[in-house]
Amino acid sequence: MQPARKPAEPLTFLFSDDGSVPNNPTLPLVVFPAAIDLSGTPNPEERIERLIARNGWRDSWRNGIYPYVHYHSQIHECLAVARGRAKVRFGGSNGTEMTIVPGDVAILPAGTGHQGLWTSPDFVLIGAYPRSGRYDLCRGSKAEHDKALVSIPKVPLPDSDPVFGADGPLMRLWRC
Repeated sequence: MQPARKPAEPLTFLFSDDGSVPNNPTLPLVVFPAAIDLSGTPNPEERIERLIARNGWRDSWRNGIYPYVHYHSQIHECLAVARGRAKVRFGGSNGTEMTIVPGDVAILPAGTGHQGLWTSPDFVLIGAYPRSGRYDLCRGSKAEHDKALVSIPKVPLPDSDPVFGADGPLMRLWRC
């Protein structure tokens, strides 16, 4: 069974700078609802990790999502739900709230604010990063914001879509 479903048209969101979270001025947040087929697998975490690694995304981790607004100014991020549910706000204070469930994948361009508002007790999120870029954690201070405005446009585009590979929809949406 293929772990990635045939790509449907994803949801895209472009957020403006809210004064604390810069967001990304040119690349949209991309959300693939039900992108990964987790049916029949006793270990959805491993299925997601293998798929993302096969598509060139690295440094995967398993956890929840921080309950405070944060963003990464020097790297893009992939978030894939393995178990449970969560209500997440993407885009900072002027962003959008959505419930994410197993199989959903969100790809956040550098600068995109995100915050866990609520998670079910069994919630497990898999995160990963493209080969290029450097991890940092920004929480919206004025100094971080000013530096992020300079660094975000310099973050290299990924080599592939973390779910659908080199020819996946992300490559078209981000014009890679």
